[in-house]
Amino acid sequence: MSIPKLLRIATRKSLLALWQAEHVASLLREHYPELEVELVPLSTRGDEILDRSLASIGGKGLFLKELEVAMLEGRADLAVHSLKDMPVELDAGFSLAAVLPRADAADAFVSERYASLQELPAHARVGTSSLRRQALLRSLRPDLEVVDLRGNVITRLRKLEEGQYDAIILACAGLQRLELGQHIRARLDAPEWLPAPGQAAIGIEALSEAGEVLGCLAALDDAATHRRVSAERAMNLALGGSCSVPVGAWCVEAGDERLLLSGLVGDTASGRLIRAQLYGDASAPEALGEAVAEALLAQGASAFLTAD
Repeated sequence: MSIPKLLRIATRKSLLALWQAEHVASLLREHYPELEVELVPLSTRGDEILDRSLASIGGKGLFLKELEVAMLEGRADLAVHSLKDMPVELDAGFSLAAVLPRADAADAFVSERYASLQELPAHARVGTSSLRRQALLRSLRPDLEVVDLRGNVITRLRKLEEGQYDAIILACAGLQRLELGQHIRARLDAPEWLPAPGQAAIGIEALSEAGEVLGCLAALDDAATHRRVSAERAMNLALGGSCSVPVGAWCVEAGDERLLLSGLVGDTASGRLIRAQLYGDASAPEALGEAVAEALLAQGASAFLTAD
């Protein structure tokens, strides 16, 4: 296989994004000692617009566009993303070239004063920008005041420390990657609390026709993680693939070459959750994702998916 002399990685400028890009760079250098790897930090609209919710300004795809333009213009060869921020359908000409092994996919309950979600007093103020997390919070604790929270991890922690919130919900993986795991007071995880599709996995995007680049990145792909997140993303796609509705998904290996996929769709206003869980063939994760989506729709999930 032909190896390029240089690979340039497009990345957002946040500390977490830079950590993830440098992690990919170190893996590439380990696999290909002669390869030169450079980071190309870029600012995205998703990073710049912090006074409105993601759903209201176009969704998580705002974190990708500038990175994709850099690849199209020849300023970068690949882009590194948190997989949960990647649209389930990439624009024509782009491929999900590799998925790294998944880290801790649980959400983190973070608070200065309280040890768990259950310990929060009535009407406590909880910050999160995720509609999925908002629906889960309202399902479990309808008495809480759930408030939108934007910004990078450090900004969110600072707002908590300033007393703007009684607690905030973040991703365990992000805190752990930044060596901030000491802020995790409790883990919120499956089966009761489902993560976002692809949460805690790092996705690497490249141009579909960049054969040398795709060949290099294939060595970094973790087949088991790729299978699991493919089922989760296929479920999300079959439900509409939008970040404007709360969707959770969690896929695990179930033995005998089977996968078990759990999915939910929620309503941020009422906290009502619709859930479904099915086994499927590990060789056909997308079919499993579609089947779980159909089971959710059969229970009335479309009422949430079409909500304003």
